[in-house]
Amino acid sequence: MSSEVYDCIVIGSGIQGSCTAYQLAKNQQKTLLLEQFVLPHSRGSSHGQTRIIRKAYEENVYIQMMQESYELWAQLEEEAGVELYRRTGLLVMGPENSEGFSCLQATMQSHKIPRVVLEKQEFRQHIPNVNLTDGNGALIDTNAGVLYADRALRAVQRLFQSSEGVIKDGEKVIDITPGAVVTVTTGSGVYRGRSLVITAGPWANRLLTHTGLQLPLKVVKINVCYWKEKIPGTYSVSQRFPCFIQMEPKEGEYDIYGLPSNEYPGLMKVCYHMGSETEPDERDKQTDRGDIDILMRYITRCLPGLVPVPAVVETCMYTVTPDHHFVLDSHPTYGNIIIGAGFSGHGFKFGPIIGKVLSQLAMGQVPSHDLSPFGIRRFQSHARSSL
Repeated sequence: MSSEVYDCIVIGSGIQGSCTAYQLAKNQQKTLLLEQFVLPHSRGSSHGQTRIIRKAYEENVYIQMMQESYELWAQLEEEAGVELYRRTGLLVMGPENSEGFSCLQATMQSHKIPRVVLEKQEFRQHIPNVNLTDGNGALIDTNAGVLYADRALRAVQRLFQSSEGVIKDGEKVIDITPGAVVTVTTGSGVYRGRSLVITAGPWANRLLTHTGLQLPLKVVKINVCYWKEKIPGTYSVSQRFPCFIQMEPKEGEYDIYGLPSNEYPGLMKVCYHMGSETEPDERDKQTDRGDIDILMRYITRCLPGLVPVPAVVETCMYTVTPDHHFVLDSHPTYGNIIIGAGFSGHGFKFGPIIGKVLSQLAMGQVPSHDLSPFGIRRFQSHARSSL
């Protein structure tokens, strides 16, 4: 074991861990970022070329965080010298009288988020090749768009290293010993840090076992589907087609979302916002395609310009909390162990602001956003000691 002591060790180099490590290094913290797989990899939740970025949320706290996240993404773009965001707008469709759609409109209005409400007669004129479901309303979050995910992750890691941060990949953590100085053991070495941040996505609970804590996190495999345009370019980013979310009102049903054809020319990404439970190291054993059946029916009905059979199916994982809100908190027993987990399939766009608040917690500072909605205590009946 080296005598070297880091100010902070971050486990997991997805977007949340990489942004946290970068913020720490920017604040002159000697930081080690550990990753179990050799980089780059497609085994977790941060790979793939695109994600939606938006301020269209029902909850105030997310809109407040996204206001700053947009600013931080712009700073990252400038520092890295690469384009990370493309504005496309986001079309949100949902049952007009549903609680979710009404709440979304009200929250956006109260925060003065730029938006356009599309009346039914205007819809076809503005959004060709989409059939609006009867009884649905539609609005556009005009500043929403596409984040270039792979590019963003590489940029953040590069900036971290240029701020004297250290990345060690291909090092799976096999033990964590809490204390005033936390000891982290991997298959290749032993490292010590005054604080520890765990941002390990689907593997969070496996690591938390070493600290005597388990959170109510469910890991699900997502089928990331790409659908062929019957006429190439119909739904393309160059034709100014927006991202979209189709809100689902019924209990037990989940939203459908899509991004304009971009990374695979002639193919549009349309996905169901949930999947089937899986083991993160054995995700390919999970072969359920119920979500694809739902998408095929939706595309036949609402996106007539697509061939209603997926041309490409890739895989991602979500780590989901019971309420679909994040976990951003200190360990209930060990104050110098910080946890970022349960991003529930909507965390990527928050990466820079989550990195900022987790780094603040790791440095013993008061976080710049109210993190009470993301506390571990809300799971008191679920979170349990594993000692």
